[in-house]
Amino acid sequence: MTAIIERPTSTGAETAAVARTRWELPGLAVLLAVTTIAYLINLSANGWANDFYAAAVQAGSQSWEAFFFGSSDAANSITVDKPPASLWVMELSVRLFGLNSWSMLVPQVLLGVASVAALWAAVRRSFGPAAGLIAGAVLAVTPVAVLMFRFNNPDALLVLLMTAAAWAMTRAVADGRWRWLLLTGGLIGFGFLAKQLQVLLVVPALALTYLLAGPPKLGKRIAQLFAAGAAMVVAAGWWLLTVELWPADQRPWIGGSHENSIIELTLGYNGLGRLNGNERGSVGPGGELPAGGNGMWGSTGITRLFEPAQGGQIAWLILVALVALVAGLVLRGRAPRTDRRRAALILWGGWLLVTGLVFSFMAGIFHQYYTVALAPAVAALVGIGAVQLWAARDRLWVRLTCALALGLTAATAWALLSRSASFQPWLRWTILVVGVLATIATAFPLARRQSVVAALAAAFIGLAGPVAYSIDTIATAHSGAIPSAGPSAGGMRGMGGPGMRPDEGDGRMGAAPGNTGTGATPLDGAQGGAMPPDGSAGQGGLLPPDGSAGQGSASQPDGAMQGDRTGGAGGLLGGSRPSEQIVTLLEQNGSDYTWVAATVGSNSAAGYQLATELPVMPIGGFNGSDPSPTLEQFQRYVAEGKIHYFVAGGRGGPGGTSESTSSAITAWVTANYTATTVDGVTLYDLTQPKS
Repeated sequence: MTAIIERPTSTGAETAAVARTRWELPGLAVLLAVTTIAYLINLSANGWANDFYAAAVQAGSQSWEAFFFGSSDAANSITVDKPPASLWVMELSVRLFGLNSWSMLVPQVLLGVASVAALWAAVRRSFGPAAGLIAGAVLAVTPVAVLMFRFNNPDALLVLLMTAAAWAMTRAVADGRWRWLLLTGGLIGFGFLAKQLQVLLVVPALALTYLLAGPPKLGKRIAQLFAAGAAMVVAAGWWLLTVELWPADQRPWIGGSHENSIIELTLGYNGLGRLNGNERGSVGPGGELPAGGNGMWGSTGITRLFEPAQGGQIAWLILVALVALVAGLVLRGRAPRTDRRRAALILWGGWLLVTGLVFSFMAGIFHQYYTVALAPAVAALVGIGAVQLWAARDRLWVRLTCALALGLTAATAWALLSRSASFQPWLRWTILVVGVLATIATAFPLARRQSVVAALAAAFIGLAGPVAYSIDTIATAHSGAIPSAGPSAGGMRGMGGPGMRPDEGDGRMGAAPGNTGTGATPLDGAQGGAMPPDGSAGQGGLLPPDGSAGQGSASQPDGAMQGDRTGGAGGLLGGSRPSEQIVTLLEQNGSDYTWVAATVGSNSAAGYQLATELPVMPIGGFNGSDPSPTLEQFQRYVAEGKIHYFVAGGRGGPGGTSESTSSAITAWVTANYTATTVDGVTLYDLTQPKS
């Protein structure tokens, strides 16, 4: 039934037994196959998903320069506000299979399946096949993971690389070889090229694990950790250094920066600004508003991950994961320093605690889907806890711990499901009843058959809610910049206020569909203006005072969900949706121009670019507040005949001002060119000045 494979440790004095049962590989195959099939179901409903990244994928599939830099358009006017590693995977797929939703999103699905496999391998190495399969299954059905492994944000690659780094560290703890430390550092470094500093949240747990439990002597362990750090710097630094040293006038503007610097972007908008809220060019303030209400990104605090915006995404099993961490450390109390099981608990527990606390208290931009970075740690601790507590269930304190874990899990599921009262109302009552009975029964000694029943009840209590949310996520189309898993929980996801899901209705958080204004006023388009005292963004801003999402229409069946499908100009968080008439107009002689059109904001430009597959200049980048291009540069491009149309009504966030570059360009265009309205969208032919 069982084959025992013995591997010598670095000292050669001990052996580590790894059991491989007959059911393990078939079980893994079933887990990965079911995960793949489930993630592929209804995948095309997401359409372009996040238009911002979809446009960059299209650009990189046509231009190797855009591929390397992560440009928003194939003419390389500006980059996205992240490094391009996550785009590379999708762009290579699009080069092979052509531009469509499947060629872009299937690679994300495969990254998700690989993450499940990597987690299985990491947990199995220390705690055996059952723990590995449980951890993999929990990750596979975590709602936010189901969402992001079917979406084109950078998080899918980020999660895979962090999980792979954790696996490499378990190998390093096992034998102390340099190569595993170097691999760990290299994976973290490449993760930096996916989402910059967020990958560093797992570094403290990785370093502490090896420092405490690595087999070599302390001096060698420290040297190996420095080597891992050097590998991390090399894996990320080659690209950063290349971009920073490349002549600025021969590469695209670095999106999200105001000094055209990848270092500024790393340390500012995507770095410390996320922690303290001081993000130059951001879409609004974070943290607590002076009046005491919630900020743009929700209130900070230890309960943040359980609030309506985040709770249904990740919070189902956080408490039981923490219980499993504490119980596991107690069970390994007198183990040797190099005990691999305690090391695994330190690794996954440190990952959960550091990342969870940063997410809870960061005052800058925070979206609910960021919590996917917690999913591997939560899943690993649940798998580890299930196996450890099951094995020690003859002890009274362990049974009481199991009862506590079941009670907390049932209470959490009840609270989360109660926020969506119309969503499967029978489910929360069933979980409550089963939870009460299982909690009471688990506190007493049970025969083996009764224990199996209790274990199945525990699995139902812990997984029924996430599975239901995951099924809803798969069945529902998602798009836009702030997607959320599961049914609406009565809070604006990631916004900290009441309202609808951002992927419902207009999806632009206050931007009326088909806005055709010229963008000349301070509160229109990229000009944004300052936030009103009540924290709302006012007309044309982010959120109306009532927290609703503006005048958008219902979700579109093709997953666009951005409001008006005929000529919608797009907005800060949702791409434009040009009509066939506008697309035909833009495509006429489109190859004669470097940019077939220009408009304020990357999302506004994205829809036109994806529809025509021709470069569209996103003035001001994502928020419309980047000084790219300058007015003088734009005027030169127009004089050289490089831009055909200017599309009015493009929208950025309130991070800009009435004196911003995008405002100056808009004012210059409206003063010197004649407006033409096509299907409700205002365009200016830049080859035909008024005079």
